[in-house]
Amino acid sequence: MNQLDYWNSIATTKAFTADFKLEIFRARVPKDAQVLDVGCGYGRIMAKLWAEGYRHLTGLDPAHNLIRRGQSLFPHLRLLHQNNPDVLDVPGSSVDAVLLCGVLTCVVQDDAQQRLVNEIYRVLKPGGNVYCSDFLLNDDERNLERYQRFAARHGTFGVFELPEGALLRHHAEPHIHRLFAAFLPDCYETVVFPTMNGHTSRGFYLMAFKPGPGTGAKAKTDPAG
Repeated sequence: MNQLDYWNSIATTKAFTADFKLEIFRARVPKDAQVLDVGCGYGRIMAKLWAEGYRHLTGLDPAHNLIRRGQSLFPHLRLLHQNNPDVLDVPGSSVDAVLLCGVLTCVVQDDAQQRLVNEIYRVLKPGGNVYCSDFLLNDDERNLERYQRFAARHGTFGVFELPEGALLRHHAEPHIHRLFAAFLPDCYETVVFPTMNGHTSRGFYLMAFKPGPGTGAKAKTDPAG
């Protein structure tokens, strides 16, 4: 079973759990902002934002069945199938904020993660925000055993396979900061998340800005050019 087949197969049975700090987002992103949820799943975070008065919301996900579930649960939301996970079907510099919640864990290769973050940089307006939350490496026996067991097969410590077929990743903090090096950091905090399979994991949330007028010093690199 490949990754996309897995997410389509569990689309109606799993509850996604990556944390979303609404108060952090709300304090930085006005309600008239154009917000893009990349890897929106069935739209649970978009539904929270809609309840807060955000109306310019678009969600993208490569799993057809997750989109169908979201359209059934939240028919008022704009949830779209994303055909090519490497290229967002969104014009450059066109959105005010991007959500990336519990997505990096499903994109396990370094280069694929960086391409995705670079695409987020591309579609954000100068001064626009990215909000990311995801899972960090844990030091408990269960997780360490599986990190070590799958490291040789997949080439990265923190990548592991679930018995039902998913390939997932927990991340080292320096790796996360490297991914977003082109952005200007705003806030970052480590937290503990529930997982979709009933465990807990260390995690993080961050917000950062695409450099632009009024956002301070320029970032070190510009992945868009």
